[in-house]
Amino acid sequence: MNTLRIGTAGIPKSATKRSTQEGIKRLAALDLDCMELEFVRSVQMGEKTADAVKATAADKGIALTVHAPYYVNLNSRESDKVKASEERILKAARIGAAAGAVSVTFHAGFYHDDDPGVVYPVIMKRLKSLRTTLDDEGLSIHLRPETTGSVSQFGTLVEIVGLSQEISGVYPCVDFSHLHARWGGGSTYEDFCEVLSFIQTELGPEALATLHMHVSGIEYGDRGEKKHLPFEESDMDYWAVIRALVDFDVGGWLICESPILEDDAILLQQAYKALKEG
Repeated sequence: MNTLRIGTAGIPKSATKRSTQEGIKRLAALDLDCMELEFVRSVQMGEKTADAVKATAADKGIALTVHAPYYVNLNSRESDKVKASEERILKAARIGAAAGAVSVTFHAGFYHDDDPGVVYPVIMKRLKSLRTTLDDEGLSIHLRPETTGSVSQFGTLVEIVGLSQEISGVYPCVDFSHLHARWGGGSTYEDFCEVLSFIQTELGPEALATLHMHVSGIEYGDRGEKKHLPFEESDMDYWAVIRALVDFDVGGWLICESPILEDDAILLQQAYKALKEG
């Protein structure tokens, strides 16, 4: 059976100090077992801190993932913005690797007025280059473009899985809430099973053994995602997500991006344990 770790997107609200190390300790006390390093504004962690974070995470049994800055667009028409986007991903990956993180996720870009079929090879070429750079540096941290929640953003499930098929060292990050928003709501257990079945068919069972995932409540409109919400304020059926993960024996890292972080992460953990035991 595969191991699924559940945790928070960043430092839990109840941590005594707003530091990554204290966040790790708090998660361990809550019986959660992973945390995403949220570099969503910028990467401000240095190598000395990363070393300390790695040691604390290892001591407490907390797995780490990374979210690179939001300001990434590998399909920008401006070369300086593409270069800056690439550097942000690389910096997040390098510091994440130093901290012992296994995976770095990011929103790859925007369609603008381009046809998705034109955007795909542009992003694939730039992602290949990023992977080569990290490989040349001896860094095996996974690059994981994320399924996105807005119809203006590159990142359908088919696109993300396609990149994973074509580039070694690139894997999917599946945000179930983004998919729910992109589909206009109404997602069911069967829908989540279709997602997992598609990944398994296209990438093999090993892809489900180490899957990087996000989930939260979400508000959405005609264009997709608006903002994250607590589960109780959303129509996102997290029990259906967990049931699908259990039935497909999914392992990896499930990151709760709810505004109330550990409160909803604990709900996920409780649901997971209940369904596994049941």
